[in-house]
Amino acid sequence: MDFKEELKKRTEEIEAILDRYLPKEGEEEIQRIIEAVNYSVKAGGKRLRPMLMLETYRLFGGTKDWIDPFLAAMELVHTYSLVHDDLPAMDNDDYRRGRKTTHVVYGHAMGILTGDALLNRAFEMLEYGYRMLKEREEEIGKEGFLMGLERMVQAQGVLAKKAGIYGMLGGQVIDILATEEKRALNREQLICLYQKKTGALIEAAMMIGALLAGASKEEMLSVEQIAGKVGVAFQIQDDILDMTSTTEVLGKPVRSDEKNQKVTYVSLEGIVYSKKQVEQLSKEAIQLFEELEKRQNRENVFLRELLLWLIYREK
Repeated sequence: MDFKEELKKRTEEIEAILDRYLPKEGEEEIQRIIEAVNYSVKAGGKRLRPMLMLETYRLFGGTKDWIDPFLAAMELVHTYSLVHDDLPAMDNDDYRRGRKTTHVVYGHAMGILTGDALLNRAFEMLEYGYRMLKEREEEIGKEGFLMGLERMVQAQGVLAKKAGIYGMLGGQVIDILATEEKRALNREQLICLYQKKTGALIEAAMMIGALLAGASKEEMLSVEQIAGKVGVAFQIQDDILDMTSTTEVLGKPVRSDEKNQKVTYVSLEGIVYSKKQVEQLSKEAIQLFEELEKRQNRENVFLRELLLWLIYREK
């Protein structure tokens, strides 16, 4: 398998899905917010979270059908978090993915509203999933319809919780309070921050994919553990890149954490130990993943390579 070629194909697949669900131009009075929403989503990005969702769905035997709205919802929630994270009240970044951030282009107030619009649009997507399911009720039968509906409701709950105060939003709160209070986080507190701020959405992506495909509770727990380890490793790697990469390669300002006087895993433990921790977490995640494949009696080689790639990425 040519991983880069497969990654390109799957990224294009996600892009096509996103295009279908982005708001269309129309009402002149709200055209500005539609432009800002589409600018934010179309700024590029790896589309990792919807890709993780789709590939986990396939691992558990799901066929790409009514999962599409959930893929779009996942990317919209992620994009909303980036738009708000870049705001002057947060990280105050001028560039994201190699281009000017939303609030720089459209203004601070519109930056806030764009994040709000993306989050609301994400939960609109879940209604599209219901519609697709309803259209197939005759084909799949009443029992199949009710089972699909239950899974969708549970998936919505996973997304809401992992994006909310017990997940990503909670991580942002820990981050902001530590910065405002000029309080240094210890290792345990930092890991907790990473698990929530970064890991939670990766967990949501893979858990929703597994859930919609009919994974058991035990399998869901395994998926959550794998995604949690990948999420923390992903963020530690981000800390490493912030210190060692360049703005041209990374697509956003480097040493931004240092500028904002934030404690990171690198500033706490050093680059050498941080790299060892990334390696250890990746080994643990892949071991759990391979055990899951054996229990499923099904492989997803691309997903395995994707997990490793996003952990050891260079930008």
